[in-house]
Amino acid sequence: MTRHALAWTAVLAVAAAIAAAGVPAAEKDEGFAPLFNGKDLAGWMGDTKGYAAENGVLVCDEKGGGNLYTEKKYADFHLKFEFRLTPGANNGVGIRMETPKGTAAYAAIELQILDDTSPKYADIKPYQFHGSVYGVVPAKQGHLKKVGEWNVQEVVARQGRIQVILNGTTIVDADVWKIDPNKTMDGRAHPGLHNKKGHLGFLGHGTRVEFRNIRIKELTE
Repeated sequence: MTRHALAWTAVLAVAAAIAAAGVPAAEKDEGFAPLFNGKDLAGWMGDTKGYAAENGVLVCDEKGGGNLYTEKKYADFHLKFEFRLTPGANNGVGIRMETPKGTAAYAAIELQILDDTSPKYADIKPYQFHGSVYGVVPAKQGHLKKVGEWNVQEVVARQGRIQVILNGTTIVDADVWKIDPNKTMDGRAHPGLHNKKGHLGFLGHGTRVEFRNIRIKELTE
């Protein structure tokens, strides 16, 4: 293959990856919109240096990470995305974060993204497993794919009801507004548990995690 052909192949591969970061036509008709354009961090704020766009994939760098938030705030929504873990990976989905400052697990809600099969997490509590509302609601275990494979996850937030659907199985379904933020499972105060609206983000902890096909639908009913 000529150098020109190789270059053109690479261009097509990148274009295909960016296209994959979009929204399926059927979901567009339902009102879903992309949160990540596949090529840069437009529309995001926070620790933007800890994340990068690589061939249509949003990558949390193991040497960076941090908290990456949407510029826009969301109240009730249906979020869909895919993610791929590396061994021992630790990240999270922060929702309804009123300000990008602070720790989302307490100032808002953090939904765990975790390779909970790793030996280094052998002693974690039930409310720390993948998908859990951190410190508050344990998720059903055993529905993650093997490390290195792509997982499909959905988060539906409708007022106080938070649902997490992993690879087609509902692993969390709880009304967090019915939970006293000062009487939670981890014994710590979660003052942001009843937030009505806020930024949405990914919460990196110094491990590589990849995200793609990130899209959202705002719920008004």
